[in-house]
Amino acid sequence: MALRRPAAGAPVNAAPASGPPPGYDPSAFAPFAVTVDLAVLTVRAGALHVLLIRRAQAPYAGAWALPGGFVLPRESAESAARRELAEETGLPPELVGSLHLEQLRTYSEPDRDPRMRVVSVAFTALVPDMPEPARDGGGDADRARWVPVAGTGPLAFDHATILADARQRVGAKLEYTCLATAFCPPEFTLGELQAVYETVWDTALDRPNFRRKVLATPGFVEAVPGAARLTGGRGKPAALHRAGPATTLHPPLLRPTLRTPRSTEGPTR
Repeated sequence: MALRRPAAGAPVNAAPASGPPPGYDPSAFAPFAVTVDLAVLTVRAGALHVLLIRRAQAPYAGAWALPGGFVLPRESAESAARRELAEETGLPPELVGSLHLEQLRTYSEPDRDPRMRVVSVAFTALVPDMPEPARDGGGDADRARWVPVAGTGPLAFDHATILADARQRVGAKLEYTCLATAFCPPEFTLGELQAVYETVWDTALDRPNFRRKVLATPGFVEAVPGAARLTGGRGKPAALHRAGPATTLHPPLLRPTLRTPRSTEGPTR
């Protein structure tokens, strides 16, 4: 198709005129709202936890849900996500502003919200242990708390699906990034690092095989010379390590294809 030449004297990169173009009727399309939902995950007391709020308003008043809300007319989805997270949980805005949010996916089933057609942009974050949220939430939430993922129970809207998708995403991130070291003390044993993987993946790992793969991955961890820590197991103290300079894993540390139930005992080495 031949390109049209701009009219004489017209700027080549002129900005589009404000307002709808001629012949366009916005009322011909059904209105709908855009919301954001956040699946914020962390490891606490050896278990994977998610940040939830209890809804104070209909629909689903009294039900637990992921933090989130409506995107304002002059607001981006990510800005709305940070605003809603701070408002509903009472976490400090500067802390919320520093979180690395990763867009998970868009949820657009026609009947996902009983009020009207609502499309949600969901975000997820796997963060080191964060402070407790304010006991009394804000916005349309009357309470916020960390809840073990295994014990969330029914959630409002389609938030159980969003949470399941988020867990899959962060589980995959542990396969090809060094994120797991952020959930260990500054100096940690390989057993403590293994416990993070087992918690997020919800499966037991073979200790010798895990140790071999970690130590063979360049830049993943570094040994702390001469340092060791007594553990709950028998034998000599376990050597201590710290996070290395790498940010990605080459090769990736893939989770087992077959799930093995985790032991309830803490890490030994």
